[in-house]
Amino acid sequence: QLHLVESGGGLVQPGGSLRLSCADSKATSLSFYTVKWYRQSPGEQRALVAGSGSGGSTDYAHFARDRFTISRDPAKKTVYLQMDNPKPEGTATYYCNAVLGGFNDWGQGTQVTVSP
Repeated sequence: QLHLVESGGGLVQPGGSLRLSCADSKATSLSFYTVKWYRQSPGEQRALVAGSGSGGSTDYAHFARDRFTISRDPAKKTVYLQMDNPKPEGTATYYCNAVLGGFNDWGQGTQVTVSP
């Protein structure tokens, strides 16, 4: 079982940039996992932001396409979510999710606030 830890959240201005990180606290490689980022605002359902397959495929929610980038650094055993030009509606808790076979692990989330 993984113990995923997200980091990098905080306050960002609209039009700015922020990079979120996801790694296992025990330094387990995520290379074989499908890793996805989700976000959840108060009163809203958790929604997919972006996903990265173990084979290198990526997919994005419509609102993330062209502005967000999901990537992996195998050496650092970390998956990133680069957020460029975030919008105020992107204020949410961002969660990392890793799936491999019957394993489905979530982190505790990191808060992102998009505000001038």
